[in-house]
Parts: sequence; C-alpha cells; structure tokens
Amino acid sequence: MRKKVDERIRTLIENGVKTRHRSMFVIIGDKSRDQIVNLHYMLSKSQIKSRPTVLWCYKDKLELSSHKKKRAKQIKKLMQRGLLDPEKVDPFSLFVESGGLTYCLYKDSERVLGNTFGMCILQDFEALTPNLLARTIETVEGGGLIVLLLRSLSSLTSLYTMVMDVHDRFRTESHSEAAGRFNERFLLSLASCKACVVMDDELNILPISSHMKSITAVPAKEDSEGLSESEQDLKNLKEQLNEDFPVGPLIRKCCTLDQGKAVITFLDAILDKTLRSTVALLAARGRGKSAALGLSIAGAIAVGYSNIFVTAPSPENLKTLFEFVCKGFHALEYKEHIDYDVVKSTNPEFKKSTVRINIYKQHRQTIQYILPHEHEKLSQVELLVVDEAAAIPLPVVKSLLGPYLVFLSSTVNGYEGTGRSLSLKLLQQLEEQSHTSAKSAEGRLFKKIELSESIRYASGDPIESWLNALLCLDVSNAIPNLSRLPPPSECDLYYVNRDTLFSYHKDSELFLQRMMALYVASHYKNAPNDLQLMADAPAHHLFVLLGPVDESKNQLPDILCVIQVCLEGQISRQSAMKSLSDGHQPFGDQIPWKFCEQFRDTVFPSLSGARIVRIATHPSAMRLGYGSQAVELLIRYYEGQLTPISEMDVEDVVEAPRVRVTEAAEKVSLLEENIKPRTDLPHLLVHLRERRPEKLHYIGVSFGLTLDLFRFWRKHKFAPFYIGQIPNAVTGEHTCMILKPLNNDEIEADGSDQWGFFSPFYQDFRQRFARLLASSFRGMEYKLAMSVIDPKINFAELETVKNSSDKILGSVKEYLSPHDMKRLEAYVDNLADFHLILDFLPILAHLYFQEKIPVTLSYVQASVLLCMGLQNQNVSYMEAQMKLERQQILSLFIKVMKKFYKYLYGVASKEIESTLPRLKEIVMEPHSVSLDEDLNDAAKQVEDDMKSKTEALFDPESLQRYAIADGEDNFENALQNNEGKIPTGGLISIKSSRSDIKPEKEKGSHKSDKKRGSNRIKTQQVFGSRFDRFNRSNRRLNPMMQ
Repeated sequence: MRKKVDERIRTLIENGVKTRHRSMFVIIGDKSRDQIVNLHYMLSKSQIKSRPTVLWCYKDKLELSSHKKKRAKQIKKLMQRGLLDPEKVDPFSLFVESGGLTYCLYKDSERVLGNTFGMCILQDFEALTPNLLARTIETVEGGGLIVLLLRSLSSLTSLYTMVMDVHDRFRTESHSEAAGRFNERFLLSLASCKACVVMDDELNILPISSHMKSITAVPAKEDSEGLSESEQDLKNLKEQLNEDFPVGPLIRKCCTLDQGKAVITFLDAILDKTLRSTVALLAARGRGKSAALGLSIAGAIAVGYSNIFVTAPSPENLKTLFEFVCKGFHALEYKEHIDYDVVKSTNPEFKKSTVRINIYKQHRQTIQYILPHEHEKLSQVELLVVDEAAAIPLPVVKSLLGPYLVFLSSTVNGYEGTGRSLSLKLLQQLEEQSHTSAKSAEGRLFKKIELSESIRYASGDPIESWLNALLCLDVSNAIPNLSRLPPPSECDLYYVNRDTLFSYHKDSELFLQRMMALYVASHYKNAPNDLQLMADAPAHHLFVLLGPVDESKNQLPDILCVIQVCLEGQISRQSAMKSLSDGHQPFGDQIPWKFCEQFRDTVFPSLSGARIVRIATHPSAMRLGYGSQAVELLIRYYEGQLTPISEMDVEDVVEAPRVRVTEAAEKVSLLEENIKPRTDLPHLLVHLRERRPEKLHYIGVSFGLTLDLFRFWRKHKFAPFYIGQIPNAVTGEHTCMILKPLNNDEIEADGSDQWGFFSPFYQDFRQRFARLLASSFRGMEYKLAMSVIDPKINFAELETVKNSSDKILGSVKEYLSPHDMKRLEAYVDNLADFHLILDFLPILAHLYFQEKIPVTLSYVQASVLLCMGLQNQNVSYMEAQMKLERQQILSLFIKVMKKFYKYLYGVASKEIESTLPRLKEIVMEPHSVSLDEDLNDAAKQVEDDMKSKTEALFDPESLQRYAIADGEDNFENALQNNEGKIPTGGLISIKSSRSDIKPEKEKGSHKSDKKRGSNRIKTQQVFGSRFDRFNRSNRRLNPMMQ
C-alpha cells in the first residue's frame, strides 16, 4: 500500500540543501531500514549534483551483503525457493545494488575521518558511543542526512534503561549496575534540535519532534551566479592572486575564504625568511586546518626551504596534512618519483603512515616527521610545523619552540582530544613576548589565525550546535569569569548528584557545561567518551569546590575546582589469584590490579579505596591553593572527619531505589508519548556533612609523571608504588601511581610510621626505583628522581641505636675490598682522578640512599651523588642539567667522597680492632660492705681480742702461780745478798716454794731460755707496782746505808 510522505519531511530535506545545513532523522521500528530508500530518493531530487554517497556504520552484523556477487547468489536462492517476484523487486535491494555505499564497522570508524558523504546511516544504537557519534556525523556534508536506526520500542523512555555495550567496561566486581543517564539526556536533547525528526518506521512524526509543526520552506540567498557572498569573495581572491608564484596555484586549492586567508598568512611568514615568526592557527573540527598547513609546506619547498620538520601526537594525525602537501606539489607541477618521493613508516604502530617526503627538484630538501619529545633533533630546522598542538603537553610544546619559523595548529574544540592549555597559556605568553619585542628588530613576531567557516557545511549548522551542546565540545566559551576569589579556607566541597546533573534541566545543563569547561581548560586531552563515563559509570562520583554560597541570590555559584573520583577495590581473593595466574587484568580497578601485579599481593585488592581520576581548577584560580583545599577536604571526608557521628550512622542507610521513568510511559503508544525532563529529582549539590562517606582504606592517583604534579601530591602525603618503565610515545612521560593510606581501624599497622600498612611496599618500591635509575630512568631529571626517592640526607640527629642498628653499615669488607679503600683514599688525598673510583661508586650511592652510610649531605651534594652513582651520568650531562661549572660539580663530588671515606675508615678501624687479641678484663665489682663498716668491724674485733686477753692475764688463779710464799722476808734476804742494791738489770730472783708449778719439758735449752726470758718480761710488766714499792723502799734504805 502506497502512502503519501509527510510534507514536513520533504521541506526539512530541501531547506537543508538550500542552506547547506545537515538534517537528522531518528527512525524507530523493525522496518526502519526500508525508509532509507525514500529519504535517499528525496535527497537526490533536492540536489542538483550527482547521486549522494552513503556511509553505512554498524556494529558487527550488517544483515545484508556488501558484496555484489554474494547479493546475486542470495537473489538466485530466493528465486529458486519461489520467494522473489521479478515484477516486485524490493526497492531496498535496488538501492543497495545501485552502488555509492561505503560500509564501515564502528571499530574501524577512524578510517573514514577526512572523507565526505552525502548521507550517514547509523544502526545498532547500543554500540554507539559519544566518540563514534561525533566522528561519523562529522563526515556528512552540508545538505546531507544523518539517519539513526532504532529497533522497535514500546516507549522512547525504554532507551533510558537500554544496556549499552560500553557499560561492560564500566562495571567492576563491586560496582555492577550501570545507569543510563547519558541516553536519557541524549533523547531529551533531540527534542531541542530544530533539524532533527523522530519518526516511526512508517514516517509518522512522533510528538517529541513538536517543533516540526511550524517548519516552513527557506528561500536560497544567492547572487546571480548561484554563489553565496563568501564564495564570491573567495573567487575574487583567487583571480587577484592568480599570477603570483607560489601563492596563485596553492590558493586555487582552498575551499573557503578563511582557509585562503590562512594560507596567505603562512606564505607571508615563509617569504619573509627572517625565521623569527610564530603563526598559530586555531579552529574547530572540520575547518580545513591540516589542508592549509599542507599547502603552506608545499609553498615553503617551492621557495627553497631545505629542512622542514612536522610533529603531531601520532603520524596518523598527519594523513590529511601530507595529502595536501602532495596536492600542493601537483599544483606547483612537481611529479612524484621524479621530483619527490613519499616514505611510509615501517613501524606497525603507525599503520604505514607517511613519515617523510624527500624532494630533489631544486636541491636536496626534506619534510620529516618527528615525535613531540624528540626536540633535540631540531638543530638544523628552518620550519617547524606542530599539528594538533593542544593534544601535546604544554611543557613539550614549549621545548619545541626555538630560533626558527614555527607554525602551530590546534583544535580548540572537537572529538579528537582537546586541550585549552595551549590557547589559554602558551599563546597568551607568545602574544605578550611579541608586544614587548615589537620595538626591537631581533624579537619574535606572533600572529594568530582563526578559522570559523566549515569546509563541509555552512556556518550556523543546527546539527553542529546540537552535537556541541550534547557532547560539551564547544565549552571554551562556557568558562565564566569569577566574581571573587574567596580564601581557600572559606571554601567547601560539595557532592554532585549525577541524576540531577544529567537530567537536561536548564540549570543542570549550565552547571554541566561549566564543569566540562574546567576539564578542557585544565587537562591536555579530553574526549567525548569522558562524558559518558561521568554519567553512567557506577563507581564514579563528582565533587565541586565552591566558595561561600549566598542563598539569597538565585544564581549558580562559581566552580573553583572539580574532582572526579572512582571507587575501587573490594575484589575477592579468588579473583586476585586468578588474575595473577592468568596474567590478565580486568577493566576498571586500576590501582588494586597494578598493586597486585607489582607486589604479587592478593590481600590488597580486597581493600576498598578511591582513585582521583581528574582534578581540574578554574584557569583564573590556578596556584592559589584551591586544588590543595579540595584534596584535603576529600581526604578528611573519607576519613569520616566531616560527617557528624550519630546513632543513625551505625545502621546501614538503605538507598532509595532510582525512579523508573519507564513505568508510566509503557501504557502510552509511541505516537501519543510526550517526553519531558523529570521533576522529582534530588538536590544537585549536597554538602559533605549531609552525606555518609564510603568506608575506605586508601586514596590513590594515576597520572603522567612531572615534577610539579609529583610535588603537589607529595605535599599531601601521597607516596608512589609504581612508575612505568616505558614512557608515553606522545608526551614522553612515565605513568605514575601513588597512594595515601587513610586512618582506618580495620587494618593493624605500626602507629609510629606515617605510611601504616603501606610502609613495607613503599620501601620495596624505593629500592627497585633506585636500581632502575641506571637503565629505564637514566634520562629522568635529577630533581624528579630525588623527589621520588625522597632520601634522608640529614643525619645530624641520629635515631636511637635500636631503630637504626639494622640499617647502618656493619662491615666494610662485604662491599669494598682493601684495594678499593686505598683507591678511595688516594682520590680523597687528591692523588688520583675521580675515574679511579667510578667502578664502586654505584655501591656507595646505593648504600647511602638505603641510609646505611649515615653521613649528612647538602641537597646539591646528594644530587651529584645520584647523577654519578645511580644514573651513571657524565659530568658534561650534569653541567647542562644543574647549570653548574665542571669544577663546581667535581668540588661537590670530592666533598661527598671525603665524608664517605671518613665514615668508612672509622667503621673499618672498629672492624680491625675487634679481631686483635686482648687481655682478659677483670671485672671490678663493689663490695657488699663499705670501707667504713669494714674498718669498724675490724676495730671492734681487735678491741674484743685485747679485752679478752687482758681479762685472761688478770685471772687470780693464774696470778697465784707467781705469788711469793714467804712474803717480805724473802725480799729482804734477796736484797741483802746483793748488798742492799737492785741489780742493774732490775731483776732479782726469789725461789718459790710452790709445788703446783709444773716444770717445762725440755725441748732444748734455747727455747726454755726464751720462755724464761719472756716469763721474766711478763713478770716485770705485771708486777710493776711491786717494783715501784721496792724502789721507794730502796730510796729509804740508801741514805741509811751511806
């Protein structure tokens, strides 16, 4: 049954052709494919030129053969079965057989870049990603059609819950439910696009495309020759410069007036030949930048430039540029294989891209591709062309600039990866330098060109505006000026609710555009797919740092900083062990899997953590402490310091189920359904005090290693555990992963160590990194290497022996021979050159950086030791790196060696002393009794002995032996015998008549005499008193005798 097509569809197609604007059709239904024929027929009738070409993109199954012979076989089979009526041939089969179709798998969509088609068909909606959407739609010329085929849907809102292929990459073991927020926003955005129609498979327009009710035909604005105003201006320019060489032939290849003016500006700088110009070309995607550069390079060769170098993130980016160099040569009447040769790359990664063109016509000339970080090859360059400069890190671009002609080209917004750091920072600096040097003749000149007119379609294309808004591509103008810069301490971090952010409300859209603008302004590379990751990935969360919010003003607050966080970990031990045994890492959970791989540890993946995916600060608020404040607040939030503790927090909060938007709509048919943004949405911003944090054990970051970035994270007490040994081909940076353990009661760790459970892993990493400095990291800047190792260089206050004894060097013999010590002594005494000790210098350096040689060095001395000992660098390299003279470096080096020798000599001396024989030491222990006590005891003992002896002498019984029996008479007789005088000896003998005195046994006369003598003495002592009396009586008698 034939049916009249809605006139509004025909009007939309014809309006697009007249204005050179594209149109988009979304067809829903299983028979949607059949309507492609009708749309293609209407487009062919509207255009005067030849039949439109078609690009058909699909996931894996085309459901029709793209091969003519195969199709013929299929028709033959159908005829044999009797299913084919020759009179009623399927119009779709005729359409397919008529040719002009290009088939392309979504995974191969990169190969259609740069091509132009009249119609683009996209099937398999579930396989579409933002990158694919932008890449394929961009190939359609002005007046062309984009057709999106969808299978039968009970409701348009069922797209919200459709499982997309990319969701498999977003799911992890602990976060398995992906949301369809991007699809919801995509569908709502279709209603706002004036050049988009949503239809069923019978070409009935659905209520979502209500704007089609008021569509009217547009009259064409053209002059008498059928040319628009800009096309007429371009034609005049070509005629004006027709005779000039090399400008004339090259300008004829230009498609727009903007492109023609750009080529003239480039050729002016080339013909100037002072080599002191920098020309920057900025444009959106599809404006003909690469073509303008290619034509300009051909002009430079024609003028006589010999060495031209071209750089871009990859040689694949230069396909169009080299193509237009060859087109320029053709216009200048150069012939391939005679005047020039094109050299393709043999590197499989570059996919046979052009890397060199050799020209022989005038003299030997070359156009050579170099990688961005190979700036040392630019010694003989005359012209350097940097294409896609925004995708190259800013420090690398700066290192490429020099005293030669420089052409820069950059995509300011687009889908290949954009970065505003180039236009915001570098071009601003170049402009300022140009103004200051304009007065002097030697300064550099700077020119900036912007292309606004698209090559494929006219300006003001509604599909371009819709795509830019949907994928946040044109956000460079969305960066608002900050009303004020509050102190970082007054700023607060807020959690962003993603359901509300991607709901397509007016305020939510503005907030999303501002967030993406900060991403683009702060990072080197952004892709539209990042938006889908932000929207749908279940483990991702967004935070924004805002100044003090004035609730009385009904306006969105200024965003100072955006942080995107991805929750990782909570992987079962079985999964970790399987990953280690298979050598395969699943998608997501970057830090746990890398940690597991590096340390072969199966426990760490089971911990829960967060990875900071991005942190972007407002370009006007850089280096003012807002990024640091945001990181500090995030750490405090995940440590539970911001959330008040209450009884409710103890119980697990049950999250409210997401609102199902499909339930209400399922009862209504497609032709009656009206799609509007949801109204029952939570608040967009939630203060961190009002949201319960996830329980985490660590926070990590993965980034390209640069000194500034590493120092920023080091300041916040993050430490590295992995640095990739192979640098990135584009940036020349090594991938670095760092960790910060959070305060958590679940893990037992040494409280004295700031790294907690991470400490042994960190020490292991430092040792491995130090060993790799001689090979993989030999070219790393010494400041960066010092920051990564973070050595202890101040040993003025040594730790207690208990803590440091296991680290400090115990024996020199294990590491250095006696001959090594002799050589070191000779160098220290200035008797030899430093080359004499280079063989064992790495040993000393490793010992020092392992804190086994506790010698205090200055930072510069330690840096010299690192360069010479660990990186094995020569003095000439260090002169360039450190900006020091050779003698200064060698002076610092010998000071280090003197300190080492002094310490090692001391250790060796102690070692030798310990082996020498020595006397046994007598241990002097103090007495239990003191000297005074001992003397007092001895004195008392002597006194007691004397007392007992004295008492024994005066014993009456013993004295009775010496008693004189006859009394005074015997004395008188003895005196008379001596004539009344006492003998000179003072002794007189009186015979005792006692019988009880026992005679001494004769043991020899000598002994008996001795005894008698002693008895006499004793008798004299004892009887002193009697002798006194005797003497007195004697004195009385003497006068009488006289």
